[in-house]
Amino acid sequence: MLKAIIVEDELASRETLTNYLAKYCPDVEVLAEAESVQKGLIAIREHQPDIVFLDVEMPYGNAFDLLEQIEDITFDTIFVTAYSHYAVKALNFSASYYILKPIDIDELIAAVEKVKENKARMSQAFHTRILIDNIRTMNAQRQKVVLPVLDGFEVVEVRDVIRCQANGNFTDFFLANGGKKMICRTLKFYEEILSDLGFMRVHKSHLINLDYITGYKKGRGGQVMMQNGDVVDVSPNRKQDLLDRF
Repeated sequence: MLKAIIVEDELASRETLTNYLAKYCPDVEVLAEAESVQKGLIAIREHQPDIVFLDVEMPYGNAFDLLEQIEDITFDTIFVTAYSHYAVKALNFSASYYILKPIDIDELIAAVEKVKENKARMSQAFHTRILIDNIRTMNAQRQKVVLPVLDGFEVVEVRDVIRCQANGNFTDFFLANGGKKMICRTLKFYEEILSDLGFMRVHKSHLINLDYITGYKKGRGGQVMMQNGDVVDVSPNRKQDLLDRF
């Protein structure tokens, strides 16, 4: 049985989630509910839960404010949020679990199952700790990204990624140490979360870290030379956007 706490400012949302968990996730026991960051902290310290269902936006603070006040995170977090581009982007970056409001039962069951599966494969609260590390890191290139590979997850710093290349429904990551990782996500997914961190989509198949460009060769679209010796094609319709960055 997994012990859970719900931190959510709306009473109706708390009641809905509690009822859904009782009916569809019988191995999750809700020990307490809290309507604010401060009361959530008290409940977490008192009950030592396995899972915290945490609303991202609340009055007088948000989910990240709460988590930053916990020195040793020993629980998994399932974030609950109305759509927020910033929040979803941050959660995807760390491969954290989240469900969107209004709560979809299938998404709730899937999030709980992911927590259960990953408890057996990695240290508790892995994704949440990466998320908090990133929030505390002001330098975008020093942030970490969680990469789901075929047999688990790997964590790399953004600055260590030279480029990403589409590979069907997968993405190949080319790293500064010469390594190459095939990741179980599409290139579009990584374009959305890396575009504000010094990366640019220069071609339908290529997303590059601008810090690793060493040269540009003219042409209809042209090509960029990367620090590791790779040559990447640039689409004609993205050429000017690339040149404008320099």
